[in-house]
Order: sequence, then C-alpha cells, then structure tokens
Amino acid sequence: MSFVIREAKPTDIADIYKYIHALAEYEKAPEEAVLSIEDLTQSLFGENPQVYCLISAIGDEVTGIAIWHLNYSTWKGMHGIYLEDLFVDPKYRGQGHGKALLVKLAQICVERGYPRFSWWVLDWNTPAIDFYTSLGAKAMDEWTVYRISGKELSELALENR
Repeated sequence: MSFVIREAKPTDIADIYKYIHALAEYEKAPEEAVLSIEDLTQSLFGENPQVYCLISAIGDEVTGIAIWHLNYSTWKGMHGIYLEDLFVDPKYRGQGHGKALLVKLAQICVERGYPRFSWWVLDWNTPAIDFYTSLGAKAMDEWTVYRISGKELSELALENR
C-alpha cells in the first residue's frame, strides 16, 4: 500500500501526540513526556511556530511522524535541521516510512541551502543506529551532550542576581 509524506495539519494533532508518547515509552522514559495536546498544538500551529512536523500517511491514517526545528551553526554561519522525534508505527516499520521522512527532511535541507541535518539517538537503540548508518549518517562520538534542567536550572538562573 502506498503512503505519502506531507506537512502535519491541525487535524493530525491527536496522532502526533499519541506517537510522541509511544516514542517516550519505547525510549524507557514515559514519565518525561509531560506535554499536553494544547502545548503541542501551540508549538506546531500557533501564531509563530518554531517546531514543524512531517507525517507519513496511508489515506487518513497517520503512520509516522518527524518533528523538527531549525538549529544554527556559528562555524558555518547557517541554519540546519535538528530532528527532535522520528517515530513510525511498529506495524509500518520496514516499509520505507521512516526513510521517506528522513529523505524529505534532507530535501528541505538541500533546497534551503542548509549544510547540516542532525539528531540524537540513544546508545542502546541498535535498530535505529543501524538504520541511520545505512543511510550514511555518522555518529558524532567525540561530542558529549550536556543538559541542565529542573532544580539545577532554576538555581543557575538565580546566580548573580
């Protein structure tokens, strides 16, 4: 059965929300997905959206999502695309939906002159790592990701006040 890749529409919001939570479950962190449908709707379809979503679909059925936003390289002096979430319904995996979503994002990069397309993957997610490397993606092993959030973020924000 053929599928299409298209931009998300407000009528897709429940499916996007469902797949975000399914991804959080798969990544063993369901308690961290605390966004509401209202948060998601505002982020994707509000007055000045800074987050975007591509959909893979068969007819009216959403089969996968790619949520992305722009990042910026000071060294290149240009924007790039950062893929926040890629999720394909398990019953549609292996049928090209994930690859087609990544191809569309690569096309957006090329069309807009963006030199980079990047994302994170959990170290234990071997199926995803194998999939990404089969497409030519390279691990940025020399970099370590840092994050500050919660209590530590609040404390840092109060420094030098």
